[in-house]
Amino acid sequence: MRIMLVTDQYPPMVGGVPTVTRGLAVDFVNRGHQVWVVAPSYGARDVKRLEQGVRVYRFSSFEWPTYEGLRIPFLPFMPMRNLIKRSDPDIIHIHSPVVLGNIAQILAGGLRKPVIATNHYLPINMSRSLSSDPIFGKPFSSVTYTYLVNFCNRCEYVTAPTQTALNLLYEHGLRAPARAISNGIDLNRFRPGAPDPEVLTRFGLPTDRPLIIHVNRLSEEKRIDVLIRATQHLRQPAHIVLVGSGPMEAELRALAASLHVEDRVSFLGFVRDADLLSLRRSAALFAIPSEADLQSLATMEAMACGLPVVAANSYALPELVHQNENGFLFQPGNSEELARAIDTILEDGALRTRMGQESLNIIEKHDRLNILDEWEDLYRRLSIEFKEDKERKQQMRIQRKYKGELPTGQQKARSRLRRTGTTGDLSFDWSDTAEDTDAQL
Repeated sequence: MRIMLVTDQYPPMVGGVPTVTRGLAVDFVNRGHQVWVVAPSYGARDVKRLEQGVRVYRFSSFEWPTYEGLRIPFLPFMPMRNLIKRSDPDIIHIHSPVVLGNIAQILAGGLRKPVIATNHYLPINMSRSLSSDPIFGKPFSSVTYTYLVNFCNRCEYVTAPTQTALNLLYEHGLRAPARAISNGIDLNRFRPGAPDPEVLTRFGLPTDRPLIIHVNRLSEEKRIDVLIRATQHLRQPAHIVLVGSGPMEAELRALAASLHVEDRVSFLGFVRDADLLSLRRSAALFAIPSEADLQSLATMEAMACGLPVVAANSYALPELVHQNENGFLFQPGNSEELARAIDTILEDGALRTRMGQESLNIIEKHDRLNILDEWEDLYRRLSIEFKEDKERKQQMRIQRKYKGELPTGQQKARSRLRRTGTTGDLSFDWSDTAEDTDAQL
């Protein structure tokens, strides 16, 4: 198949959407498909290159001032139209309903290409301050969902990574055909393994106490401040390991210092994948206090490594973290409850082992290979149905055109056919007529 992925977030930008879109693109190429990715460039010039077999087209853009790392393209209507015409994709899959996604959707209609949209966004992802504002929060959320749902309803099909995410769209008026399809996880790559004391020493982490790992962008809506505050309430001498960077790093460091827990919290910044895998395997559990996840890749990766999880009872996290099974859920923002849950797991080795095994059981259904099969089946079915529908409409247009040109006697005969089901002496095969007319056109 010929597949086009359209996204406003793509590596080198770090985050869930860039990871998902690049993963899909590379995996589809490895399965023998032709893949084009449309994304913003990191400058004022358009760039095209082959990346791991993926044809990546980046259009000139500028940095969005309120969201670090997010790029906004300069409305490349004609270049994208030319690219769609040249590549002739069987399916266009949009992962960002903003600039490039809107352009792709508009152009796909005129070029008669089927469009799938996947929603990865919450209003809080765009602005936590507005979303939580007592006056403007509800109108902001309403406007955001109105935009998202209107965008989705103009697509042939809609997906979201969790049922929670999909239900949010239904609640705001989604009418397009839709279903939940997980982002998936590579279970061959992410799996349990032995702790690695060498990697702990290299990152300056203690080897004589349990490690609580958290992997995420250091931004306001991820509520990492709750995890840092929980440190002062822990009974166990655990050490918090924060992997990631973001606009809140300086503020979070200052918070740790003000609470006098800076010696129990490590900020590692960006960590390469091989070391991050070793860190997960060396940790006792994974903690995620985020209030803005429709599906957490970092949580899925930790579960695949056999870790128990303590998570905020917010949005889609309970679909991964089942209370008293593979971890605990705590009230969002409640650092004391988070600390109690961590202590409960750390103080009971048998419980930790049982919960880690249950994480492995739960994550099995998110196996990347099965998810790719789902996408391929959906792409193929929509492509075939779209082509069949297009051919059917073309035949109807031809028949309507031909009907208008029938001699008067044949028009009367056809009228009689509609009334009685018979043409009398007139023999008339509409399928042959449609083919003949098509040839003339």
